[in-house]
Amino acid sequence: MRQFSGRGDSGLAQASRNSLRADAVRNAAQIRAAALAAFRGRGLATPLEEVAAAAGVSKATIYNRFGGRAGLVDAVIEELVAADIHRAIARAEALEDPWERIASYARDHRDLLYREPAAVDAILMDYRDSPRFVELCHAAADAADRFIRDGHRAGVVRADFTVDDFNQATVATALSMRHWPKPDRVDYDRRTGFFLDGLRP
Repeated sequence: MRQFSGRGDSGLAQASRNSLRADAVRNAAQIRAAALAAFRGRGLATPLEEVAAAAGVSKATIYNRFGGRAGLVDAVIEELVAADIHRAIARAEALEDPWERIASYARDHRDLLYREPAAVDAILMDYRDSPRFVELCHAAADAADRFIRDGHRAGVVRADFTVDDFNQATVATALSMRHWPKPDRVDYDRRTGFFLDGLRP
């Protein structure tokens, strides 16, 4: 005679589904942690094979869980770059002086480009298929536009300096950080000072 467990066949099926869901959650967490470790300091183009190996899964699992690189970028961009950008915006917004506001934002922006290659990837819009990536770029540009307009109204930023000028300068910095040898930090900060001096009326 067939013996039935107390849970019955449906209970066994449910337990199997719960186990699969737990495995999926665990795999996703491992992949995310591995991606953060791989991308930080190296940029978002780090091969997915390396991320998969570090997470102890196959590359196919990354596609199953995140849909590919764009989905994985979406999953980690907040911790890698977005939190720093939002802190830079908040820090600038907390300042009353319009000049200090734009200066603070520009310094923080350049500091992030210096120390985090993923920020360079963000500025250069390498992953336009990532919705959160694109949202972050728009938030950063909108903040720069507000701070520059405030500077114009207060007369502390030269009238012919536009948000497009700020964005072009930022892209130029990102390109140099990607393609040229990384400069000494003292020299980099000195050039930040030159940039800010050029914004004065």
